[in-house]
Amino acid sequence: MESLHLSSNYSSFFCTTTTSSLTTWSPLSGATKPKIRLRVRSSVTPDPWSLSDGNPDRPKPKSKHPKNPLSDDNARRIIKSKARYLSALRRNQGPHAQTPKWIKRTPEQMVRYLQDDRNGHLYGRHVVAAIKRVRSLSEKAEGEYDMRTVMSSFVGKLSFREMCVVLKEQKGWRQVRDFFDWMKLQLSYRPTVIVYTIVLRTYGQIGKIKLAEQTFLEMLEAGCEPDEVACGTMLCTYARWGREKAMLAFYSAVQERGIVLSVAVYNFMLSSLQKKGMHEKVVQVWRQMVGEGVVPNKFTYTVVISSLVKEGLVEEALKSFEECKSVGFVPEEATYSMLISLSTKSGNYEQALRLYEDMRSMRIVPSNYTCASLLALYYKKEDYSKALSLFSEMEREKIAADEVIYGLLIRIYGKLGLFEDAQTTFKEMEQLGLLSDQKTYLAMAQVNLNSGNYDKALEVIELMKSRNNIWLSRFAYIVLLQCYVMKEDLSSAEVTFQALSKTGLPDAGSCNDMLNLYIRLGLMEKAKDFIVQIRRDRVDFDEELFRTVMSVYCKEGMLGDTEQLINELSTSRLFKDSRFVQTISRAIYEHKDDQQPKGKLVTFFQPDTTALGLVLSLYLANGNMSKIQRAVALLLETSGGLSTASQIIRNIIRDGEELTCSPAFSVQRYLLRFTSLLSDFLLIFLNHAVKKFNKFDINFDAGDAYKAEIRIHQLLKLGCRVDNATISSLISVYGKKHKLKKAQEIYTAFADSPLAKKILCNSMLDAYAKCGKSEEAYSLYRQLTEEGHDLDAVAISIVVNALTHRGKHREAENVIRQSLEHHSELDTVAYNTFIKAMLEAGRLHFASSIYESMLSQGVTPSIQTFNTMISVYGRGRKLDRAVEMFNTACSLGLSPDEKAYMNLISYYGKAGKRHEASMLFAKMRESIKPGMVSYNIMMNVYATGGLYEEAEQLFKAMKQDGWLPDSFTYLSLVRAYTESLKYSEAEETINSMQEDGVYPSCSHFNLILSAFAKMGLIGEVERVYEELIAAGLNPDAACCRSMLRGYMDYGHVEEGIKFFEQNSDSIKADRFILSAAVHLYKSVGKEVEAQNVLHSMSSMGISFLEKLEVGSKLKSLPMLQN
Repeated sequence: MESLHLSSNYSSFFCTTTTSSLTTWSPLSGATKPKIRLRVRSSVTPDPWSLSDGNPDRPKPKSKHPKNPLSDDNARRIIKSKARYLSALRRNQGPHAQTPKWIKRTPEQMVRYLQDDRNGHLYGRHVVAAIKRVRSLSEKAEGEYDMRTVMSSFVGKLSFREMCVVLKEQKGWRQVRDFFDWMKLQLSYRPTVIVYTIVLRTYGQIGKIKLAEQTFLEMLEAGCEPDEVACGTMLCTYARWGREKAMLAFYSAVQERGIVLSVAVYNFMLSSLQKKGMHEKVVQVWRQMVGEGVVPNKFTYTVVISSLVKEGLVEEALKSFEECKSVGFVPEEATYSMLISLSTKSGNYEQALRLYEDMRSMRIVPSNYTCASLLALYYKKEDYSKALSLFSEMEREKIAADEVIYGLLIRIYGKLGLFEDAQTTFKEMEQLGLLSDQKTYLAMAQVNLNSGNYDKALEVIELMKSRNNIWLSRFAYIVLLQCYVMKEDLSSAEVTFQALSKTGLPDAGSCNDMLNLYIRLGLMEKAKDFIVQIRRDRVDFDEELFRTVMSVYCKEGMLGDTEQLINELSTSRLFKDSRFVQTISRAIYEHKDDQQPKGKLVTFFQPDTTALGLVLSLYLANGNMSKIQRAVALLLETSGGLSTASQIIRNIIRDGEELTCSPAFSVQRYLLRFTSLLSDFLLIFLNHAVKKFNKFDINFDAGDAYKAEIRIHQLLKLGCRVDNATISSLISVYGKKHKLKKAQEIYTAFADSPLAKKILCNSMLDAYAKCGKSEEAYSLYRQLTEEGHDLDAVAISIVVNALTHRGKHREAENVIRQSLEHHSELDTVAYNTFIKAMLEAGRLHFASSIYESMLSQGVTPSIQTFNTMISVYGRGRKLDRAVEMFNTACSLGLSPDEKAYMNLISYYGKAGKRHEASMLFAKMRESIKPGMVSYNIMMNVYATGGLYEEAEQLFKAMKQDGWLPDSFTYLSLVRAYTESLKYSEAEETINSMQEDGVYPSCSHFNLILSAFAKMGLIGEVERVYEELIAAGLNPDAACCRSMLRGYMDYGHVEEGIKFFEQNSDSIKADRFILSAAVHLYKSVGKEVEAQNVLHSMSSMGISFLEKLEVGSKLKSLPMLQN
């Protein structure tokens, strides 16, 4: 090969020479050596990889420091030129291309280099082969190979350094573990911290923390002192996988050894702690890092400043910020933004502006968040000119405004009275698709309210409610209440106030709005009841609410209630700070030394004249002349008191005119209108009674319904036609009270026209359904359809529901098919009812066709639709379609509820896809707090697969969420232990159940009985059975089956017969138990007893299991014991 290589070099040399000189010499020529020069020319173009052209006119310059002579003086040029070529090639391949190291070699080294096949490679041929050999083992499962056998051909060929190279180049942790074990058997191996660090890094990258910890302990036992790299590798492993407690414990040990870590390791630790919200620990580690003299970098400062801000350490955060700048680092924009936001919230406006100017001097472009913080600052200071200049700067820097910035712009326009500009901005946001936060909607609604346009404000809120991903918050209810109060829509305002109360104690402003509405509408009784309610609920009064309440009390002369209210508020902050409250208290309790309020009265320079005027109005309404005189005296002593007293007199005159003056009307006009007024009164009474019952669900006795019916007949005699809605409500009342006969009478009497039948049939069908008369409902449905009535979706849904609940699935299917064939107008609820009915009937294919029909008709599915379809496909073992339904619901913007999540999770578990179930459950927990049923379903999924560790973690998480485990929870945990052969843990779980107030059942014991019986541990089976009896439980058929199966499979005939005879009276007729008894009797020759059991089985109609075999598992017993 070497000769071939040299000949090729020579041939290349001759082919590429353009001009050469050949010298010949003969010994006969004497002393002189004549030179004969031959000129040889070639038209071949020189190759850049060829040797020198040999031109003597351009000799190679001599080096100042001559090197070892080469076999060819131009070999070095070839090597360098090829190196440049490969370098350019690597640059074109990207940053991940491996770059070989080009070095100067002697000719002998070059020969050895080429023979070793390292031309362009990092490692030698045998090292590359070893790497490939070990990597190929990743395709094999655990236990399918023996590393000693695989690497037998490399024994003695790899040096320690080369073995480290092979170890470093592995990707799989199993290959690293097995190859490392093989390394330790080689003669060239010596334990060093480097090789252990390689193993630790591999384990850490894939999260094998326990293996990493074991390797680290092994390194210590081998006498290798860990350095900063090994310790840093372990700390980075803990940080990467979120093991903060272990990381901090290990860090403490590192500190005790005096090992100084690198800044990269500290950055890993700080970042991990910050992601977990452990800002206090971040600050602690940061201080220790500074104390050890480790120089932080830019990333370190960014993380630490963020945690200092969130811990409220403002001064230290600013100090670290200045230190970061002093060492030459340019802080991140996020750091500036956070400090600006902090300064804005703390009211330090000058500091916020100074930080912003500093950031701009660094030529850092602010983010949306920074601009929003500054706009909020300008909004609070009402510096709108700077806000507009900031908007101009954003446009110049091409900073796209987000929803928060647009919302602030809308508020600024509202403050300036530019309502049209605010509306234009809101529409622009809607066109850009930036409306996603309810704060923006509410800002626009408040701007409309301030302009007096409550209709537009309500339109904005309705637009917000129409978005599926936006839920009404407490503040949204407050703004909505303000809209209804301004509109004077009492019913809507009351409903909104009730919804607000469900979110917590109502605020004083909302209570004041509601009370003012009652006063404005003249509903003083409701106003007084409302005041009683908010006082009972202990609403925190502010001065405005107190003023409004006092105006009601004073107008109605409620002196006792006023004194009680002042006593209640005497210990509050309002009593101390409000001059208005102090004035009323002083005026009322001036001559009541023994009844002074608990709060301390503060002496004001000037009493509140409005408060004194209210006290005077209170005494006027109460009629106490002595107190009136004293109140007038107090009022006239104050400046402006005379005008206040004059205003009170004018109010009294006005109220008196309203009470004494009324329009005159004649008796004849009264008689003419009497009949209509009476009819209207009776109708109002009936409607009020029925609506009150339906709305508040109070107990409506038969007497009230009878009175309502009498009023209806009276109206008929007067010639008044009662509207169908009222009759429908009365039928519903009778249906709820199970007065079906009365409901039928009302329906028969008033369903005298096609229109009336169509309106009243829904209530009648619902009454049949509530009374459990599905056949009558189906009969009425057929009668109406035969008469040609087109029933609506509600009526059809009622009939299908009633038939499904009574198990009449064929009739329900007939109704559904008829509705689909006649193209009835169906809504989402009706289709959901159809699909659910066919799901319960087991008609899965028809259920899926109903869903397809729903889509073809353009009806929008709801989350209940997709939830039911998940059940349809899951029960039909079409898991991929079930997953498709779930993903479709998410893609349509529907938020899956807990039922949808757990429905799919349960079918994942049944299909054995426990990893997918676990991932979906974790996703659900990000937005939904799981309930008890959800935890139990997930526990059962883990239990069926024997994943006891996951079950234990879920059990702890369940307790942390405030759910107490029930019997099913413990049953799943016991099943998880038994499936993974953790029998002692299973028994401990049963013993610990009673600590949580849950008592074990036969099902819990049977899991352990069955597991021991399968293993042939008959002694353990009998021990557990005795514990079951000692717990006061009567063994059920399942426990007896487990006992007999253990006796029979492992040939314990006598014990099995004895057990059967002892429990034959209490055991129910069970096919397996009786068949096992027959086989046991026959195995010992007791044919008579066997025939008796067979005869008993025949008489009970129980078939005999002939394939059972006594001692069927005796052959596998030794292997199981091993």
